[in-house]
Amino acid sequence: MKIIWSEEATETYLETIEFILFNWDYNVAEDFEVEVNRVLNLISKNPKLFPLSKKKGHHKVVISEQTSLIYNVYRTQVTLISFVDNRSDHKF
Repeated sequence: MKIIWSEEATETYLETIEFILFNWDYNVAEDFEVEVNRVLNLISKNPKLFPLSKKKGHHKVVISEQTSLIYNVYRTQVTLISFVDNRSDHKF
């Protein structure tokens, strides 16, 4: 299934990578990127694999202890909504 990155998903992904690089190192950022790609591969094969989030119609997948990905499933595509900090009080 086709995966579309929203503007917010792109921005929050880049912010997360930047935060990891600032606070840890390249290897941690690379591990995060590998995990995101693994999850995206799973989503493309089975979009409803991960549970619904607290916001109706959105799915949530935990990428790491600190970060989750929020996405929507449509008929022929998946739209990535946002990467969120699990420690924050986010809307998802």
